[in-house]
Amino acid sequence: MSSNLFAGAWKLVTFEFRKMDGEVIYPFGAEAQGTIIYTESGRYSGQLMRRNRPRFAIPDQLMGTVEEIQAAYKGSISYFGTYEVDLENKVIDHFVEGSLFPNMEGSNQKRSFELAEGKLTLRTQPFKVKGEKVVGILQWEKIE
Repeated sequence: MSSNLFAGAWKLVTFEFRKMDGEVIYPFGAEAQGTIIYTESGRYSGQLMRRNRPRFAIPDQLMGTVEEIQAAYKGSISYFGTYEVDLENKVIDHFVEGSLFPNMEGSNQKRSFELAEGKLTLRTQPFKVKGEKVVGILQWEKIE
């Protein structure tokens, strides 16, 4: 297996947070959408968002109301940077250069992975959401 198997565009199939008791939460709804793109040169860019986020009343990104901006922000995440694949341990490291969530910048987002038949599953390390520990599970399908 080569890290080049990651290269290309991937479409989000499912995005969930799994609590330690097994309960599943869909942070952007069960119909979340997204894409992640890996280049052969070791760069990536990923975007995930809630479907049907409310549009701003005024078509100016900088003129949204507090409520419009909050709904847009809380319904999406994006980040980009470089990546490295550890095939032996089935881990991919996303080194974050920029993110919609500034606290991710400069971090290493380590994901375990399963890759088979054009499908990619990424699992986060446990982290806290609203005070509860969860594991993020993202399933992707290769776009040919």
